[in-house]
Amino acid sequence: MDNVGIVVESLDKTISFFQEIGLKLEGRAMIEGEWAGSVTGLGDQSVEIAMLVTPDGHSRLELSQFIRPAVVSDHRAAPVNALGYLRAMFTVENIDELVTRLKEKHSAQVVGEIVQYQNSYRLCYLRAADGLLIGLAQQLIA
Repeated sequence: MDNVGIVVESLDKTISFFQEIGLKLEGRAMIEGEWAGSVTGLGDQSVEIAMLVTPDGHSRLELSQFIRPAVVSDHRAAPVNALGYLRAMFTVENIDELVTRLKEKHSAQVVGEIVQYQNSYRLCYLRAADGLLIGLAQQLIA
């Protein structure tokens, strides 16, 4: 897999949120013109993208903020059992400490609660201030 893409409302705020989780910003760029729209099927488009990489360097997250054409629908408030994109899950070292930081710095809210799955993981879903649904997983057994 090359990357997972998420359309966002505010590139700056979302980059900051994912940097708090531990991703590193690789770069930002404006992608414009009909050549780009020929890939997406949107015609003449203008979108600013940011590429972030996970700390292990194996996974990438592409954030896109569309300038033109305008965003046509919003799935951020969909419940976790809705069809389509649900969430991206990130491995973390200390789920309690990270959730506290994300709440304080980014107004994130835990969807349900932090739970333990057997003796393997502690898990939670949370919504970032902009409504993105993110999963966090702390592995308990090395």
